[in-house]
Order: sequence, then C-alpha cells, then structure tokens
Amino acid sequence: MTIYKAPLDDMRFALYDVLGAEAVLTGLDGGDAHTRDLLDAVLDESARFNEQVLAPLNASGDAEGCHYDKATATVTTPKGFKEAYRQYADGGWAGLTAKEEHGGQGLPAVLGLLTKEMIDAANLAWGIYPLLSHGAIDAIEHHGDDWQKEVFLKRLVDGTWTGTMCLTEPQAGSDLGLLKTRAEPNDDGSYRVSGTKIFISAGEHDFTDNIVHLVLARLPDAPAGSRGISMLVVPKFKVNRDGSVGERNTAAAGAIEHKMGIKGSATCVMNFDDAQGWLIGAPHKGLMAMFTMMNAARLGVGVQGLAIAERALQNSLNYARERLQMRALSGPKLPEKPADPLLVHPDVRRMLLTQRAFVESGRVLAAYAGLQSDIEARHPDADKRKEAGELLSFLIPIAKGLITEAAQECTKEALQIFGGHGFIAEHGMEQFVRDARIITLYEGTTQIQALDLLGRKVMQLQGAGLKHFLAEIQAFCKANANNDAVKALVMQLAAATATWGEVTQSLAQKSQANPEELGAAAVDYLYFSGYITLAYFWARSVVAADVLPAERRQAKIDTANFYFARILPRIVLHKAGIEAGVATLPDIA
Repeated sequence: MTIYKAPLDDMRFALYDVLGAEAVLTGLDGGDAHTRDLLDAVLDESARFNEQVLAPLNASGDAEGCHYDKATATVTTPKGFKEAYRQYADGGWAGLTAKEEHGGQGLPAVLGLLTKEMIDAANLAWGIYPLLSHGAIDAIEHHGDDWQKEVFLKRLVDGTWTGTMCLTEPQAGSDLGLLKTRAEPNDDGSYRVSGTKIFISAGEHDFTDNIVHLVLARLPDAPAGSRGISMLVVPKFKVNRDGSVGERNTAAAGAIEHKMGIKGSATCVMNFDDAQGWLIGAPHKGLMAMFTMMNAARLGVGVQGLAIAERALQNSLNYARERLQMRALSGPKLPEKPADPLLVHPDVRRMLLTQRAFVESGRVLAAYAGLQSDIEARHPDADKRKEAGELLSFLIPIAKGLITEAAQECTKEALQIFGGHGFIAEHGMEQFVRDARIITLYEGTTQIQALDLLGRKVMQLQGAGLKHFLAEIQAFCKANANNDAVKALVMQLAAATATWGEVTQSLAQKSQANPEELGAAAVDYLYFSGYITLAYFWARSVVAADVLPAERRQAKIDTANFYFARILPRIVLHKAGIEAGVATLPDIA
C-alpha cells in the first residue's frame, strides 16, 4: 500500500510566497473574497477528501479495472469509484472554478489546478473522469448557445452529468483533418451524427445517468481538411432545448481498451449511429472550440505528471529512510544496526533530489500558469489580460510536454530506489511507472507539444509569449544580481536566458531556408526551454525561501543548487541537438 500526504506546505509556499498569489487574486475583478483564508480552507478540505477517499482506491482500482458489458454497452467502474464520485459531486468539487451564474463557485483557476494535483496524486485513473468535464464546461461556456448553457452547462457544473471530448478516429490520430465522422441536419435544428471515435476517456461509466459528448464531425457542405470541422454536443440520452431528457441516444461504447496503465479509467471506442446532436458554435469552426477544451486539458495533463511524480517521491523517500542496505562508503552511520539506510548512498540522494527538483519547480510552473489563466479572465486592464493570455498559451506546451516527460524520469528513479521490490506490485511503484506512460501521449504527444511550442507559439505567433517570459526572467535577474542568496544562480540563469534568445533567432533564420529544421529541432527546443523555465522558478523559490523554517529553507537551497549543477546543464546537450539540424536525420527506407 503506497502512502499519500497532500503537500500543503509546499503548495502554499509556491502559491503565496513565490508567486504572491493572494495579492494578485484579490486585485482581480470579483476577487475580493479570494483571500488566503478562503483558499487555505479549500486546500485543507481537498487534502482530506483525497487522502481519505481517493487514495485508498488507487491500488484496488488498478487491480480490478473496468468491466464492459457487450450486451448493454455499459461500463462498471472499480469498486468504490462511483461512491467517491458521489462525494465529489456532493462536495461541490465539480463546479469549483466554474462561474457562479452557471451554478459554480467562481473560485480561481490556480486553486483548481492545486486541488487537481491532489486528486491525480491520490488516484490518477479516477481523476480522469472529471478532467474532460472541465474541458466541456469551458467549451460550452465560450462557444455554446444560451439554451445549451442552461441545459448542459449547469448539469456539468453540479456534477449531475459528466463530459467527454471525442476527437480521435482509427485513421486520424493527431491529424484531425483526416476525420470522417459526419453530421446531417434535421428539420428541428439538430443533427444526425455518425462515425467512430477511439481512445475516449470516460466515454461510458456508471458515475452519472447521462454523459455529454463533445464530438468533432463534418457537415455536408464542409470543406476538406481541418477547416471543415464542426463541434456538436451529443448526449448519451437525448436532451431537448427545454432541458427535458428523452430516450437513449444512438451513441454507445463499442468496447473499452485493454491498457498498460490507468486501468481504473474507462477508455472507450465510441460508436455514433445517427445519434442526435446539436451544433456548438459556428459551422466549420469546431476546431477552434475544441482547442478551448484541449488547452485546458493539456495543462491538466501537465498537472497529472506533477501529481504522479509527487506520489512517487513520497514513497521512494520514505523507503530510502527506512530500508537498510550496505554501509556508507565513509564508514557505518548506524553502527548499532546491521546496515545503513539507503539515504547514506550518494546515488540514492541523486535520484531523490532529481524527483524533488522536478516536482517542486513543476508545482510553481503549474501555479504560475493557473495565475495567468485567472489574470487573462478577470484582470481589469485589457493589456494585462492580453499579456497573460499570451504567456499562458506559450507555457502550456512546456507545462504539458516537459512535466510529463519529467514524470517518466521521476517514477523510474522511484522504482530504482526500491530495487527489485519496485518491480513487484506490492509496493506500488510499478503502477506509477505504468500510469505515467500515458501522460506523454494523450492530449498531444511530446512531439505535438514541441511543434506547437516552436512552430506555432514561437514562429507563427512571432514569439509573443516568449518575449514576455524572457523579459520577466531578465528583470528578475537584474533585480537579484547582487542578492548574495541567489547571485550564483542568477548568473547561470541570465546566461541561459540569453542563449535561449540566440538559439530561437538562429532557428528562425534556418527555418526560412528549410521548414524541416523546425521539426528536427522541436523536441530538443522544448526540453531546452523547459529546463530554463524550471531554473527560473527555482531561483525565485530561493529568493522566497527566507520565510521558511531553517530546515525547509536549507532544503530549498540545496535542491536549487542541485538543479542548477546537475539538471540545467542538460541544455548544452539539447542545444547541440538543435544545432545539428535536419541534415543529421537522413531518410530511412
């Protein structure tokens, strides 16, 4: 049985001390009540729910998995999952950050991300069920008609219904321009939707009576490619404009996938056979609406990486403190015992510090992104809203791509600390490794995130978010150039930041001659950018650490020094990869 204790102290340090979130949030429109007292109360209650309700179901849910009944096309979730969802909905968690006008609590997005981290650390497979509901809420809120907001949104917000995102088809993975699902108009304004979607998280389950599918499809007059995609809402049970629920719709799960991990989450093949649906937004503009969901989901998946790395760290650290194995090279540390604990061995400390370095800086990155979302939505100054939106857009592929890849490294190191005991199910490490594999894949693989970062956010959008971020880091470095607590780190950070700008300019020039240079450099560029991003948040953490008790302050300083000495230098390797260019990637027959 693995342990989980919500890291509330570090969450509060990141939120209030590093990022100054209370002043930011209370200065936003409608933010007067979003004081530390309120946020702390929510964090405390979330910790209780996740530690006591969700965490105990993690291992059993993995062992049992989901059950699919072919005759009824229904899914039964693992024992305890449905009751946990009832408590989740009754507690108001489904609508924590949704607007009050739709029945939500209107709390900040950054608070939602921190509570999500706790959910995913406690039970990643369970946490996938409400994840897409939040995306559906965002999409309908931004693009839906008034009646759709009244009928669908309120029931998603109160947790009565859940939502899905139906994009992928057997012949169309990340290339949505290849999708074939079609939507034919009816006389009453609805559409008949037909097609097959695959890899649909929570496409069928027993948590709620109705499930709201947001489906990408083509109308009869749709142009070819991604410009001809529309979004429709297709409920499991038909729903009329007046909110009345009718008969079972012809939208059903044809199967559930047999997966490497997250076995407690139902990943479905969804078949739509002239199912009744309603258009959301303008015809042929569905991809724009779906990106509203995808951006929220991508940031959410980055938080999943942070969460699973946090739990792996907690368990491997606990094991390293207790497990006696061999003697320290410098002589026995516990001569009265038959061996010393694993912590005396330098390489075990390296593995633990690697995990801690990624987890604690990743948490600041996730909270920073959440704050940008809040600023974009509610800052009284339009220019500040625009800048925050550009920053958030730029950071999402880094948060999703780098944190999920770091989670692979963290769970691997956690398993390694357990040795052979990590490979067997009893200690839970192998589940973390299996569960973590999917997060680099869904909602866009690491390669997709890298292309989005370099190709779209930096090149196509002329680096608007990057310019803001580089300016912020440079201002920080200038302000702390003579700060003895962080001076050495600032010098490294300033140099890395300058190199970031130079590498970007060089790539822009090379890609004008050959666009393939972007594809060849993209993943290296994502890692390069991500490691510098986390270095910035580590430097900020050291500056803020004066408020901490002496032991915790020293731990922050030590981990920051470790990061700058052993992880930030990885940018040299990735810079070399970027500069090697497409010429080093020959055609393969």
